[in-house]
Amino acid sequence: MPTIQPFQNEEDALSIGELTIENRLDKVALYGSLNITKDKAGLLLAENLKELLDATVAALKAETLPDQIALQPTDSVDNPF
Repeated sequence: MPTIQPFQNEEDALSIGELTIENRLDKVALYGSLNITKDKAGLLLAENLKELLDATVAALKAETLPDQIALQPTDSVDNPF
């Protein structure tokens, strides 16, 4: 599975099933859906998600964290359609 380095840049993104994960400097955003079925395919999806979450937890534990941050606003772009 392609991986991201949580909180390291503003450009990495990946998908696990229909769950999209976007990397940011101040957050890791997850959206969409993920069905983990009771079969080998479901196990693979669960392992991929766990790998991502383990990397995210490790990145958070490696730093001295504030109680809470103010999220940076995202750029708004006009709909081209």
